[in-house]
Amino acid sequence: MTAHLWQSLTAAQREAVEHVDGPLLILAGPGSGKTRVVTHRVAYLLRQGIASRNILALTFTNKAADEMRGRLTQLAPGQQLWIGTFHRFCARLLRQYAPYVGLSENFTIYDTSDSERCLKATLAAAERDLSWTTPERLARAISQCKNQLISADDYRPPTGNPLGAILQEVYPAYQRRLLASNAVDFDDLLLHVARLLRTSDELRALLDERFRYILVDEYQDTNLAQYAIVRALSVDHPNLAVTGDPDQSIYGWRGANLSNILEFERDYPDVRVVRLEQNYRSTGHILHVADVLIRHNARRKPKALFTDNPRGAPVRLTAYDTQQREAEGIAAEIAAEVHPGRRRPRDYAVFYRVNALSRSLEHALRDQGLPYQIVNGVEFYQRREIKDVLSYLRLLNNPRDDVALERIINTPPRGIGRTTLLRLRQQAQAQGGSLRDACGTCQAIAGLSRRAAKAVGQFARLIDRLEQLAAQPVREIIQQVLDLSGYRQYLGHSDAAEDVERLANVEELLTAAEEFDRQHPGEGQLEEFLEQASLVNDTDAWEDERDKVTLMTLHAAKGLEFPVVYIIAVEQGLLPHELSRHENDRLEEERRLLFVGITRAQQSLQLSMAQYRDFRGQHNRTVPSEFLLELPPESLHVVNLQPGTAAQRPETFDQDQSDTNRPAPVRPPRGARRGGRAPAGVTTAAHLLADEPDGGSGTPPQAPPPDQFSEGMAVLHPTYGPGKIVALSGDRERRRATVRFANGSGQRTFVLSQSPLRPAR
Repeated sequence: MTAHLWQSLTAAQREAVEHVDGPLLILAGPGSGKTRVVTHRVAYLLRQGIASRNILALTFTNKAADEMRGRLTQLAPGQQLWIGTFHRFCARLLRQYAPYVGLSENFTIYDTSDSERCLKATLAAAERDLSWTTPERLARAISQCKNQLISADDYRPPTGNPLGAILQEVYPAYQRRLLASNAVDFDDLLLHVARLLRTSDELRALLDERFRYILVDEYQDTNLAQYAIVRALSVDHPNLAVTGDPDQSIYGWRGANLSNILEFERDYPDVRVVRLEQNYRSTGHILHVADVLIRHNARRKPKALFTDNPRGAPVRLTAYDTQQREAEGIAAEIAAEVHPGRRRPRDYAVFYRVNALSRSLEHALRDQGLPYQIVNGVEFYQRREIKDVLSYLRLLNNPRDDVALERIINTPPRGIGRTTLLRLRQQAQAQGGSLRDACGTCQAIAGLSRRAAKAVGQFARLIDRLEQLAAQPVREIIQQVLDLSGYRQYLGHSDAAEDVERLANVEELLTAAEEFDRQHPGEGQLEEFLEQASLVNDTDAWEDERDKVTLMTLHAAKGLEFPVVYIIAVEQGLLPHELSRHENDRLEEERRLLFVGITRAQQSLQLSMAQYRDFRGQHNRTVPSEFLLELPPESLHVVNLQPGTAAQRPETFDQDQSDTNRPAPVRPPRGARRGGRAPAGVTTAAHLLADEPDGGSGTPPQAPPPDQFSEGMAVLHPTYGPGKIVALSGDRERRRATVRFANGSGQRTFVLSQSPLRPAR
């Protein structure tokens, strides 16, 4: 490490880098140079004579791992280190110790859709009645069990729980089917390794000795299984350094446990805690808005965020009348800077809570002639044609992969229908083997027509021929699959736009394989290519060198940064999401999600809402997000683009949109998350409920006390429309109402003291 690089570290960063032995907790605020600290720390350990094989660095995205690896190439050239995501690390370990859990080393990693197909096959074999639930709900329940380290053998249903009763039967059967197919799902990668470390003290001690120094990035996003793995590897050598920020924990919905970082000092009482509080990314106004917002959360570790950057322009809070105007306005602003050459398209990013909100933006950007990219790396590998080709490769690598075989046995069409496939399943079950085995004995299967047997036999011979190529470079294997199977001809048979696009996607897969082959010279890399494709992250498809406007969800934006950021649809029901409204932990996570989005912005930030938004097939009047009540008015510039609003409602946006004439926003009492007055320019929920004008008084209708609601009463909600109260419970501030809505929204429960619900007139 050169003296120049060393001198560039702050005192806090240097303290974290120079800590060698013993546990270390680095509380790193957004934009505080976290990656730089982690990589410099690894380089420092190497300088202290610690062998690279004894260092393990775990991240949450492939992009973060690649960035860390690239920086270490400069800081410590020539060193081979274990750097990767938790899932890649566990997959690598599991290849080595597969027999311990009943697998072969060439096991397949099922993605979400493959896992669901496997589960549906399990349900079909069990002939269970699913009229009251869905396979997707069962899949989520199984995933939750695995994230909590509850195996199929250990699962016990709660008393009187119908879902638990069926799960007790289906979960073990699903797991048996996975093992029979020599396959694992995403959760299994963690569960198998965690259980191995728990049940084999010899193996645990061996790996603990191997990985004496462990660094974990984004520790706030670890779930129970990941926690158990890291904990088990840090018993004999507790040199565990974790980096994270409780304020950026946004994956609770997929099992992340915020307590892992909040209670780290309890797990390791002699831990050294280092706080990285200086932000190098954002302007003063942007950082101030983020800091004030996140202080409304209770479950956090306080930090004093600060920056030496200029204050910059205030954060804009903009209201449009419709989502189309919102999208058109954003696209026009970007075009006004890009077309004259003042900025590049890649300087801009637009974030949203759910993917469905990107449609209007795409149209608007196209109309302005602006190039854009939608970031969803997983989406490419979920396309039908890509999964078809990869299923051929998976079957070559793992002949027991029944899910892959079922996908391709009649793709392209070979005249092999459902009845034939049913006979093959019955034969496989009778033989105790795989569908691939059954295909090899198709001539002896009773009830199989001569025509069907011929088609199956031809397919089996095709796979036999392709298997001879499994040691070739991956691009060559894919090329042969496309040609010998007839799949290329199948896609190229027409000039239809859909078929042309599918063929182009397959060509893109060939390009990806060629790049992989360059990075992994030699033969026999098929297994690693499939593993890489299975474990792709959402942000892996984002290329910062592409000169395009970036569209992505707030979740996908984690770890990135852009000069100019727009966050759209900051509205109740979207941000925060409707599922979080009455659960404080979920509400705090939604606030953290907005905090993450805000802190991605370097120079300019706009938050926006639309008075009307089309969503899920409905045209609704919206309610501004309660989070807008929590933003500091001194760092906001309010812009109202709702026609005529100022004339009707003096309390809302001022028509003069200049900085100097901006009205002073009204700040609610600290801690007031609902009720009260919105900041200037933010129409209140009560206003939006009222169809009739308020006479220009600017005073929203008074919400009735909770005890004035009664069962059977007709009510109105700004998002869900008219409904009827079907049940009431609790009293005073805790009084709840269950409402059945007339517009297809079903039944929903509200805390009346915190809800915009009011009696219908």
